[in-house]
Amino acid sequence: MDIARRCSGPASADWRIWLLAGIAAVGAGGLVISQPLTQSLAYHGFADGRTLFGIPNALNVISNLPFTCFGLLGLIMLRAGNGIDMPPALRRAYQIVSVGVFVTGFGSAYYHWAPGNATLLWDRLPMSVAFMGLFAAVLGERVSLRAAALGLWPLVGFGLASVLYWHSFDDLRPYVLTQFYPLLAIPLMIALFPPMYTRAADFFGALGLYVVAKLLEEMDAPVYALTGGIVSGHTLKHLAAAGGAWWVLRMLRLRSPIASAPLQ
Repeated sequence: MDIARRCSGPASADWRIWLLAGIAAVGAGGLVISQPLTQSLAYHGFADGRTLFGIPNALNVISNLPFTCFGLLGLIMLRAGNGIDMPPALRRAYQIVSVGVFVTGFGSAYYHWAPGNATLLWDRLPMSVAFMGLFAAVLGERVSLRAAALGLWPLVGFGLASVLYWHSFDDLRPYVLTQFYPLLAIPLMIALFPPMYTRAADFFGALGLYVVAKLLEEMDAPVYALTGGIVSGHTLKHLAAAGGAWWVLRMLRLRSPIASAPLQ
């Protein structure tokens, strides 16, 4: 089967699509009626503030290098004719993921050099791009290529707008939606819709590493104490999250089309 033909929308809006839409609606509605979520200034107080080689907060800064490396590797891998065959809509989505990961390396390093709300903006903007790109990619592979093609830029725009809204009004509610809805929707799409490619379980590996990264972020100081001041949880968070990006690239390189996958 020519996978590029899988470009029409779903034959009908069945219960699976209503479920995804309903979860999004409930999440958005809950955030609308909730109180604004402000950014705590305590968020910027990281356990490891050591200066090394003239770099403040050195390990938290340097540990962003894998993002830049893996993002660049993804862009190189996803060039047309470079051994990864996929429809244009999916290629664009994964290229957006790679751009987001690449720029996150710089944005996060900039933020950790001088932590504060002003610099945190440049960490979250590219991160939201990567998340929305990945959501569009899975949407295209599992639900509809046409939906991914039409929805990629609106999704990226919403992700960017959620960060700008937080920065302008100190209200994290839209950003929370862009962070956590994909974490729920992507596994649901993988579980409920048939795959176009092999190695679908690799998505769970990548998401699992991101969950580990969030746990390490919350355990920044305890990990720093447990390792005797060698490395903090936040530094390891960067490495785990970058590992999730690498896991996606590994999947793209190793997987192959499923000939019996239904057109959507």
